[in-house]
Amino acid sequence: MRHSLPIAPQFYVTAPQPCPYLDGRKERKLFTALQGSNARPLNDALSKQGFRRSQNVLYRPTCADCSACLSARIDVSKFKLSRNQKRVRNRNRDLERSVNSPWATEDQYDLFKRYLSSRHAAGGMADMDVFEFAAMVEETPIKTRVIDYGTDDLTAVSLTDILDDGLSMVYSFYDPEESARSLGTFLILDHVAMALQAGLNYVYLGYWVPSSPKMHYKSRFSGLEVFYKGAWQPIGDPEQYSTVLHPMNSEPISEQVASLSIPQIEPNGR
Repeated sequence: MRHSLPIAPQFYVTAPQPCPYLDGRKERKLFTALQGSNARPLNDALSKQGFRRSQNVLYRPTCADCSACLSARIDVSKFKLSRNQKRVRNRNRDLERSVNSPWATEDQYDLFKRYLSSRHAAGGMADMDVFEFAAMVEETPIKTRVIDYGTDDLTAVSLTDILDDGLSMVYSFYDPEESARSLGTFLILDHVAMALQAGLNYVYLGYWVPSSPKMHYKSRFSGLEVFYKGAWQPIGDPEQYSTVLHPMNSEPISEQVASLSIPQIEPNGR
């Protein structure tokens, strides 16, 4: 009888690049590939340890002199609507939700380009063409859905992964001319509602950066947790988090990888 040993995923580190959130800083990422029938258990496990998915890659910041980026999620059992969030929900009751397989459309791409032009014109995604956009949506080795919102026209879109314990909002965009709707907030509220309906515990929001004005809105959601010092914990006072990590306090990459909890993965994906 032939015996096969479990296959451990290989991890790599990117070269330092300008930080998209904080001026004058460099970002570096620890990443691994998602592939085959092992992709889903690996994505589930590493998402619980602060990783995020981009197409067929899982990554987590591992910056030498900064610890600003914290993975954030909402514990839906502890979430309560604020007065303002109730107004946002009611303001968008006319929007119809459509949950679809991960397939890109021209309407989605047009909305995506308008969103980037208005909100992130200088960002790294601003030059994405239609083929790159399609790859972002369609190249997924796990259970992913594209969720469209609109009335007569497409108003908002969320690319969402379905994990074993929650919904992960991979990327969202919306009509920049509909600012009165507070669509960014509404999409999160609707994902909380969907998670509750599906019996899932969390909504993963990506990274929260305490010193970034773009990210401040995430701290307004009750039940918010951040992955901090190796564990999920309630966010508490957002002002308590430091964005500086002395290089001497940064764990070597080998130790970071060794501390990860990796599911047992067989060569044939069993």
